[in-house]
Amino acid sequence: MLEKLKTIFAEMEQALIAYSGGVDSTLVAKIAYDVLGDRALAVTAQSPSLLPEELEDARIQAAAIGITHEVVETYEMDNPNYTSNPVNRCYFCKSELHDTLKPLAQQRGYPYVVDGVNADDLRDYRPGIQAAKERGARSPLAEVGVTKAEVRQLSKQLGLPWWDKPAQPCLSSRFPYGEEITVSKLQRVGRAEIYLRRLSFTNLRVRSEGDTARIELPPEQIKEFVLTIDLPKLVSAFQELGFMYVTLDLEGYRSGKLNQVVEGVRY
Repeated sequence: MLEKLKTIFAEMEQALIAYSGGVDSTLVAKIAYDVLGDRALAVTAQSPSLLPEELEDARIQAAAIGITHEVVETYEMDNPNYTSNPVNRCYFCKSELHDTLKPLAQQRGYPYVVDGVNADDLRDYRPGIQAAKERGARSPLAEVGVTKAEVRQLSKQLGLPWWDKPAQPCLSSRFPYGEEITVSKLQRVGRAEIYLRRLSFTNLRVRSEGDTARIELPPEQIKEFVLTIDLPKLVSAFQELGFMYVTLDLEGYRSGKLNQVVEGVRY
């Protein structure tokens, strides 16, 4: 599996990595750098849907790998097709991303833009994958059939200390389809998640529905959360951020939960 990935990059000769700092794109960046050295470039898109802490993580990880890392601005928030939050919102986000990265790659002489889409992503509702394909992006992990679990396994094998880093999709994924996305809402939900992470709950989501924050934790952590957290203090902190109500999802955290409204649709 690892050798197949290395072969793909060797055949590319040069590659620009769409690098979010998540475990998938970081593995891709690591392998690309191991094969291509300074002929690999990692580029992170900065926008209101990315927490500043995530950007800092991306910088730290890129430096640890050794790969050249750059940051570009993207402006999906200027597109009402994105901010109106339709079920294919991610299509417009990835369109903006790859419409930014592809010209940059061409300008710098990189024949390929490569992303971190894995084989499991192909089985979920991910309209952004179509946008990337339309713009010629390649997904080596998906091409080889690498699953999320195998991404973590390979990352651990390669000695990457963040191999078990929780998934952190863009903050826009915290809102139910049809609810308008604004910069202030993104900042509010982002600050709420940071607050919980500082309480040592790292694998979580704060779903935002109107004035309500719905906290999702792994089911096995719900009892600990209720018994150990100062709940009045937490509610007060969330209200200071702008939420009126704070709830706990008793089903627990499940990746892609908001996609159940479009279940059966695949890209």
